[in-house]
Amino acid sequence: MKCALITGGSRGIGKAICIKMASLGYYVLINYKSNLEEANNTLAQVMLADGNGELLQFDVANKEQIKQVLGGWIEANPEKHIEVLVNNAGIRDDSLMAWMGEEQWDHVLKTNLDSFFYVTRLILSDMLAQKYGRIINVVSLSGIKGLAGQTNYSAAKAGVIGATKALAQEVGRQGITVNALAPGFIKTDMTEGLDEKELKALIPVKRFGLPEEVAHAAAFFASPEAAYITGQVLSVNGGLYT
Repeated sequence: MKCALITGGSRGIGKAICIKMASLGYYVLINYKSNLEEANNTLAQVMLADGNGELLQFDVANKEQIKQVLGGWIEANPEKHIEVLVNNAGIRDDSLMAWMGEEQWDHVLKTNLDSFFYVTRLILSDMLAQKYGRIINVVSLSGIKGLAGQTNYSAAKAGVIGATKALAQEVGRQGITVNALAPGFIKTDMTEGLDEKELKALIPVKRFGLPEEVAHAAAFFASPEAAYITGQVLSVNGGLYT
């Protein structure tokens, strides 16, 4: 059975990607940290898309939980192969660096960067054995351009971009591609506190993006037809930064 794991799959971009992967015929593993209600809502919508899946609860910032829950699932399901991994889970905790606390730095780096290493490494072994895989990392405009007040978030996302390019070179010959999506301003919980009216004036297409538009780009990277595209960062930002 071909499976797709989406971390942070209960809301926003992750939820849209879960539903999209279900429509493509994948058995969807919906990772979430704590919001069971939202995770169940995502699973219900996966079912409505004529798909199937299950919930996997673990904190991507906690390497022991990753090993226990995800590692346990892999061990218990040898007939199921995770063909598509979407490293989407992430948090922001913004502050100017002069006032940034150590815990703000540590938690953002663990959730956005360390999680890439611990989740991907677990899944990579089976992809290498199957000689097929699609790894898609959701990064950010912040990781390309850098944004004031986000030295922690920018550093984490830039780190994932570098890791994307390096890993792509390591596993390309085994039929595994590694790419990144860099959303700009997308209508999600993470952008709710932003002044949309002011910011969309800066965007050439004059609006925030939709989670479904990012999900469509993820589906392209996940497709067999994208086999010759790897180590790339695709910006989904309405032309805000090119």
